[in-house]
Amino acid sequence: MTLPPGTLLAFDFGEKRLGVAVGESATRLAHPLETIASEANDARFEAIAKLVAEWRPVGFVVGQPRHADGAEHDVARRAARFGRRLEGRFGLPVAYVDETLTSSEAESQLRATGNRRPGKGDVDTLAATLILQGYLDASAA
Repeated sequence: MTLPPGTLLAFDFGEKRLGVAVGESATRLAHPLETIASEANDARFEAIAKLVAEWRPVGFVVGQPRHADGAEHDVARRAARFGRRLEGRFGLPVAYVDETLTSSEAESQLRATGNRRPGKGDVDTLAATLILQGYLDASAA
């Protein structure tokens, strides 16, 4: 799905944390925002509502992992359900992006900057940024 032009929020979905990034379709640049460290849906969506009020996105991008052989990952079903909840709650479209290995890439990038032991939240936020940047790059092609 191609989202309308404007500001986008992206999520690296996890059962314990959500990495969040923001980007703009005009500049095609994604930036890390924060990590929502909560397993409770009410707390997650309360934090997301604050971000939606602040950034006024036109849509969301949600990462969906796949196994190396391309098969659907168990977390992918939960990420899809999370995306449907986003769409239902905020009335904004959701695009899904294959996020396979984004957490590993994020950890590698953080280590390359001298951070020997990046925190899980840092990894999640950078992974969300990579997910969104991948979406923006693909939509430019």
